[in-house]
Amino acid sequence: MSSLKVLSEEISNCRKCPRLTAWREEVAVVKRKSYNDQNYWGRPVPGFGVTKPKLLVVGLAPGAHGANRTGRIFTGDRSGDWLYRALHRAGFANQPTSIDAEDGLKLINARVLTAVRCVPPDNKPSTEERDNCNSWLTQEWDSIKKDLSCIVALGNFAWQQTSKLLLADEYQAISKVPKFKHEAVVKFIKKKQEILVLASYHPSQQNTFTKRLTEPMFDRVFTLAKKQIANS
Repeated sequence: MSSLKVLSEEISNCRKCPRLTAWREEVAVVKRKSYNDQNYWGRPVPGFGVTKPKLLVVGLAPGAHGANRTGRIFTGDRSGDWLYRALHRAGFANQPTSIDAEDGLKLINARVLTAVRCVPPDNKPSTEERDNCNSWLTQEWDSIKKDLSCIVALGNFAWQQTSKLLLADEYQAISKVPKFKHEAVVKFIKKKQEILVLASYHPSQQNTFTKRLTEPMFDRVFTLAKKQIANS
């Protein structure tokens, strides 16, 4: 069994955070009315994609009725619809849809994960919960970092956690890490490896419905990621 597969199983059985454990399980029992006939996953959600990615996409946490329902990150909700359509257009996914864990979706040179692995109330994990989950992020990072050329951070939380992760692993930023904004860019270097980190607004409904994030804006980020990988 591969180390990533073992890690994914360990993540999915984690119960470190009492509040998050209670919430994710409550959501899985109460359910959304439109999914009342479905069995919810109701557990932490591991990363998804290839084991040697060139692109890593980092989000905040699973969606209550998306990944917390389907068991696969960014799957079964509108945020996932936006993300996987963009990945497909950029050549990082074999199909533009992500409905359930058995829908045939495969990523190409890419992996997707979240900094926090359980759905938090109001999408706001506490500092302690963030730190508890950081051990899973670090372990997954250690397994996949070797071939990475680019990271796309979805939202300010992911941007901050990604920067902290790289700095803690002794990567050097070639310039001051900028504050989060859409299409913010910073490059990190360690020995001969260069990793470009790109910021994007999260494809949540509050951003997509208000047009704060549009599909052309989202596509530009993944076009930059594709160029970085091609030139690395």
